[in-house]
Amino acid sequence: MPTLVNHSGDDEFYSGGPFCSAEVYCPPRKRVRISSPFVVEDRSKDPSLEILPDECLFEILRRLSGGRERSAAACVSKHWLMLLSSVRNSEICRSKSHNNLSSVEEVKGNSKDTTMISKDEDLEVECDGYLTRCVEGKKATDVRLAAIAVGTSSRGGLGKLSVCGSNAVRGITNVGLSAIAHGCPSLRVLSLWNVPSIGDEGLFAIARECNSLEKLDLSQCPSISNKGLVAIAENCPSLTSLTIESCANIGNEGLQAIGRCCTKLQSLTIKDCPLVGDQGVASLLSSGATMLTKVKLHGLNITDFSLAVIGHYGKMIANLNLSSLRNVSQKGFWVMGNAQGLQSLVSLTITLCRGATDVGLEAVGKGCPNLKHMCIRKCCFISDGGLVAFAKAAGSLESVHLEECNRITQTGILNAVSNCRKLKSLSLVKCMGIKDLALQTSLLSPCESLRSLSIRSCPGFGSTSLAMVGKLCPKLHQLDLSGLCGITDAGLLPLLESCEAGLVKVNLSDCLNLTDRVVLSLARLHGETLELLNLDGCRKVTDASLVAIADNCPLLNDLDVSTCAITDSGVAALSCGVQANLQVLSLSGCSMVSNKSVPSLKKLGENLLGLNLQHCSVSCSAVELLVEDLWRCDILS
Repeated sequence: MPTLVNHSGDDEFYSGGPFCSAEVYCPPRKRVRISSPFVVEDRSKDPSLEILPDECLFEILRRLSGGRERSAAACVSKHWLMLLSSVRNSEICRSKSHNNLSSVEEVKGNSKDTTMISKDEDLEVECDGYLTRCVEGKKATDVRLAAIAVGTSSRGGLGKLSVCGSNAVRGITNVGLSAIAHGCPSLRVLSLWNVPSIGDEGLFAIARECNSLEKLDLSQCPSISNKGLVAIAENCPSLTSLTIESCANIGNEGLQAIGRCCTKLQSLTIKDCPLVGDQGVASLLSSGATMLTKVKLHGLNITDFSLAVIGHYGKMIANLNLSSLRNVSQKGFWVMGNAQGLQSLVSLTITLCRGATDVGLEAVGKGCPNLKHMCIRKCCFISDGGLVAFAKAAGSLESVHLEECNRITQTGILNAVSNCRKLKSLSLVKCMGIKDLALQTSLLSPCESLRSLSIRSCPGFGSTSLAMVGKLCPKLHQLDLSGLCGITDAGLLPLLESCEAGLVKVNLSDCLNLTDRVVLSLARLHGETLELLNLDGCRKVTDASLVAIADNCPLLNDLDVSTCAITDSGVAALSCGVQANLQVLSLSGCSMVSNKSVPSLKKLGENLLGLNLQHCSVSCSAVELLVEDLWRCDILS
């Protein structure tokens, strides 16, 4: 490398001082032998490589082959950092032996004030054999991305990058994303969430350099258009997962390119993109994306035509999620089912689709012979007839979740349960059509396969309905009745007695009318198998319940008696019981639990990992003593 000099006379030389990585030879100063007048230059500033054009600096910096040297050079100034980040990995002149990257990787600040940032400041882990980084909020700047690119390039670059949000003043732009592309050609996963300053130019750089990209997630990126997506499609044939959410400028053209070029695509999610219509979705599904196994379409302007294409070409689709499709009618769901193409479909979710009716639901049941999991939310036109017909047609059905389906009543639920030979899980949430009426169940067959029953926030579901369900579900392991204010001891006791296999998890939170009688029966009948019990908000439950639990539930590891009528005596009884496995205990809102319970809690705390004492009468000093003794336990107070 030539000597850098500052010449101010015939033969006077000034060395610029050592540079951290580039070895610069400078001869010793010579004494001035000129007596004639001359102009003296300002010697206050040392000579610097900064006077060189960027082209020269680029050539110098790309010859720093070791990760430690590159990181040290990046700490000189922001200018050097950005120049280093523009060096493609393939352009670095590698020496035969170079050092591994030091722990100092990043630069923050401007050209005059640079600060070295430890690699521990950002999340960096080995994930599936490659480096992963996530930058969020204020940390999301071009400088940080450039530092990440330079710092990881010697180790092959990043394998996964997630950017969430952007610095309000110096947000991430195409420059930062281009730096990642140059330094991390092995990038396989890229997620960009809420980064409005990144546009097509940034994706162009990723497409040119990162040809091994497998997963792309774009959310709230208004500056990215079809052009950027087309570039990805044409240069990243290994793409297997694509998510596009709230990207107003991405439409049919981009999806067509993905379908044409990315034949390995397995997962597709498109949400709230107004320019996406039938042309894009249908061409993607029917062209080359025959490997698709997971499809989610949310809030799109597609019609029955797209659902017909899904039904015909979706031979590999195992998971299908359709939500807020305003322009899809009953015909679309009917054709999708009758096309007989969804032979591999295992899970189907339909949310807020007015076109989902009884006719379409029955057709889906008949056309999807391997369907195991069905979730229907906010579909106001599905009634008992459609549910029962679907249950009869879908012979492989194992789980059903119904939420805010207000035309469904007890009749539909009981008949559906009776007709599902393989049903393992039933969940009802906020179904307002359920009324507590006595119905004839003698003609219905019990569902021996049902293991989990969840009925939450259905105000019309009362003790009569619960007793009928209990007769049909003798093999339950999990029971969730949270928010059912209408059930009483008389309704729940028959169900507890009919459960032959032994309940493992029971959630009775906010069942205001239940008393100790139910808990005593639960502990007596199912104490040997019970592992989780939630009684939060059951205000009529007292210390008697804790005594029964202490005596009969040796496997219990999670107990919540928040806002129950529990006192210090109940806590003492619990501490003297058989709760060797209790790990989580919540006493939140139990105002009659005081400092007297501290010795009992210490005894329980030998195995506790979580303890909630919020809104109890335990003093701060007592809590501090507990914290000292129960050092393994997280205590909320």
